Amino acid sequence: MNCSTKTNQLYEQPNRPQRGRRVRAHSCGYMPGLDGLRALAVFAVIAYHLNVSWAPGGLLGVTLFFVLSGYLITNILLKQWDGTGRIDLKDFWLRRARRLLPAVFVMLAGVMLWMMLWAPERLAALKGEVLAAVFYISNWYLIFHQVSYFESFGPPSPLGHLWSLAVEEQFYVIWPLLLGLGLSRIRRRKWLTMGTIAVTLASAAAMALIYIPGQDPSRIYYGTDTRAFSLLVGAVLAMVWPSGKMAGELSGSKRWVLDGAGILGLLVVLLMIGKTNQYQAFLYQGGLLLFSVAAAILVAVLAHPSSFLGRFFSWGPLRWLGECSYGIYLWHYPVIILTNPVVNTGGLDLSRTLWQIGLSIILAALSRYFIEDPIRYGRRRRGRRRTPVLQWWQRPLCAGAKISLSIMLMTVLLFITPACVADNSGNEGAGISAKAITENHEATEQTQTQNQNENANENANENVNKQEDETQETEQKDNAVKGDAAGNDITVIGDSVMINVEPVLQERLKGVVVDAQLGRQMYQAPEVIAGLQKEGKLGKTVIIQLGTNGSFSEKQLKQTLDSLQGSPEILLINSRVPKPWEGEVNETLKRVAQTYPKTKLIDWYSTSKGHNDYFYSDGVHLTQAGVEAYGEMLINALSPK
Repeated sequence: MNCSTKTNQLYEQPNRPQRGRRVRAHSCGYMPGLDGLRALAVFAVIAYHLNVSWAPGGLLGVTLFFVLSGYLITNILLKQWDGTGRIDLKDFWLRRARRLLPAVFVMLAGVMLWMMLWAPERLAALKGEVLAAVFYISNWYLIFHQVSYFESFGPPSPLGHLWSLAVEEQFYVIWPLLLGLGLSRIRRRKWLTMGTIAVTLASAAAMALIYIPGQDPSRIYYGTDTRAFSLLVGAVLAMVWPSGKMAGELSGSKRWVLDGAGILGLLVVLLMIGKTNQYQAFLYQGGLLLFSVAAAILVAVLAHPSSFLGRFFSWGPLRWLGECSYGIYLWHYPVIILTNPVVNTGGLDLSRTLWQIGLSIILAALSRYFIEDPIRYGRRRRGRRRTPVLQWWQRPLCAGAKISLSIMLMTVLLFITPACVADNSGNEGAGISAKAITENHEATEQTQTQNQNENANENANENVNKQEDETQETEQKDNAVKGDAAGNDITVIGDSVMINVEPVLQERLKGVVVDAQLGRQMYQAPEVIAGLQKEGKLGKTVIIQLGTNGSFSEKQLKQTLDSLQGSPEILLINSRVPKPWEGEVNETLKRVAQTYPKTKLIDWYSTSKGHNDYFYSDGVHLTQAGVEAYGEMLINALSPK
């Protein structure tokens, strides 16, 4: 995503399209259709980060960028080798640095400035991510710090999207070295191509083998080793069909075959963006490889100068958005994260979404015209003017000096942040959870203490000594009046949300068994159920509240329900969690509950809609008002109809 299609040329400046002229593709020059494809890719990613329902696979836009970058970079390197017999690594890396670093530094400075003004308490925790971004190791930083792309709580980091740029930059460092070595040692190009295909398949196999269905896939999603195959698919395309070998004109039948292949590739790309999601095992067990191949076919067709499809993707506005796609990608995620409400139970706000997209495009355009292009291409001087003799401090800095100075300034900016700022945002999700649990328990204990004092006063005034069976009968009558029920045959299995609610259940469902644990997920439920059965604590009615901490497969949910075959009644509670897996979890619960006998779904998602007051700032854990509403919902679901 950080390699503009203009970089398919060895010398970029002379071949830049002139404004106001129709841009046509050339076999060895600028390929405008690929810029249109960039626009599709970046807006797929934006749709994913906005959690729109019609693009659950929008994260595949990143894979589309990978294939594009692999193709364009390899095309440049092969062209240079064929023309000069060598790969100029210094020139290549300096061009990449001029293309990538200025926009990233501006974005990082903007985010940090915003944090200093509006969220200084989060700034200290952001230092590590900023340094990782500067040196393009964000993906490994997130892996080693166990930061999930899919299953993290607390306020999301505005820099969480930079992992993909790190993967690409690592590719830009390693691939020219390997390609140059291969070109110098392997005389026949086809054997080099076969070796690249073998490495591609090995990377895809590593993803499939490391992936564990139902568990967080962030390791394979972030890893350079397990994502390299998409970049290498693009590289293979450049080896097999480089831009210099594309015929300028094709006959009618060949042109139809070309565009037919492109349309087929485009359909696969759009279908997978619209129908897949990050929790499907298919995606990691060959699906991403299939998508990469379809994307490569689409890239090949759009790059060809005779393609009608390429002309469609060369439409001016679409092409312009593609040319700005790097900046749009850099800015859209911080804009979304920093302007979204802390808690949102009202769903997608169309007006907010539109201005978030608009602001991202504006910032990207400003970055392009005032930062990126001047540094990348330089400013043309009109007319011949005598160049004055300048002292050393008056001379413009060379590219390497600019890059070094930028890194130094960014590092200084990082460490002048007040050291007194607490570094607690990394555990903010756990902190909110602990706070919610503590406050709710304290509130419940206070209520119970008040009730005990009132009961003691009443007993002292009445001075009545009743037998134990009469006392139980009175309690049951009181519970009936309050709408409570006996909890002797009820078992609740849940996560941190249920820890919030436990005091209310213990008070209103006397004898209920609540087994709740922080971070619990569905795949752990069968083991929990087996333990409760062994201890004799599994009641006739079992309530399962899981899905807060991540998605689960239909198979895992069915395994949990199968372990409860002897239970007369099973209640499943759906989730409200401002994370991408929310819809997947709730849909799976609904679908399975309809097919299992004695199983009923309790709809917390609908009950909490429009009630921001029910939640702490993470949008998941419950305030006292939320706890009371949650408890009331369960009591009503358990009450005989």
